[in-house]
Amino acid sequence: MKESWLKQSLTSALSATRVFAHLSLILFVTAAAWPKNAHADEVASVDRLHLPPGLLVAQSDDAYDPFADYSEFEESVDEEEDLNFFRNGRMLTMGFIGGMRGWTQTLGQIYSSNITFGLFLCYFFDLRFALQFGFLTSDHTLNVTGTGFTAIRGNVNVNDLTFNLKYYFNTQNVTRGLASLNPFMIGGFSQVYRTITVSGNDNFAKDSAFGFNVGAGIEIPMMRNKMFFGIQGVFQYLMFTDESKIMLDENDQRTGISPAGDSFTGLGILGVNF
Repeated sequence: MKESWLKQSLTSALSATRVFAHLSLILFVTAAAWPKNAHADEVASVDRLHLPPGLLVAQSDDAYDPFADYSEFEESVDEEEDLNFFRNGRMLTMGFIGGMRGWTQTLGQIYSSNITFGLFLCYFFDLRFALQFGFLTSDHTLNVTGTGFTAIRGNVNVNDLTFNLKYYFNTQNVTRGLASLNPFMIGGFSQVYRTITVSGNDNFAKDSAFGFNVGAGIEIPMMRNKMFFGIQGVFQYLMFTDESKIMLDENDQRTGISPAGDSFTGLGILGVNF
């Protein structure tokens, strides 16, 4: 009896040992075959679930995108200026200008102030700078009087070709009521042609002078920036060749007056934007 019981006990122990060995072998093989990144994926998924609010999952990746900050402009300011120019800027402006022309010094005494008018064409480089070509014409009465000589009366026709550079100020930081105005400064040069005719004399005199211009003005847009109305004042420094010469009457008597002086204009502007 004892021997049979002992045999049964040994047989049971050997069976249990074999079962345990088989289970251990299966667990070892299964662990070896399991993907290495399985645990990392589980950890990453758990981390994503516990990200702080407002942070996107894609932001937690460390991948670098070389095209994320690409821009063909060196400065963001350049890009903003170009976008603003193509949205709010203008390429060409043309229109009508008209107002009054006056004179200084001796010319103010012998030439009358009178209406002047003309046309202009303006090309914009950007939102701030523009080049303007203009033509002005005006007629003025000539009246030279005094003692000891015969009075000189007649007409003076002035034609003015102007080439000016305009600079527009930035009004973004100005109050809302003034921001709609477009203040500008203008400066350049002119070629002025003058024709003088004297009453009672069939002859006439022609000459020309080179002049420098400087002035300022404002523009008010209309019709959704398709047109504008403006005003400007310009002082014109002129260099006529006879400024230092004494004028002679019809009898070649000296008048004691030399036609020295410069010109100034106050103009209204009506323009169309393209």
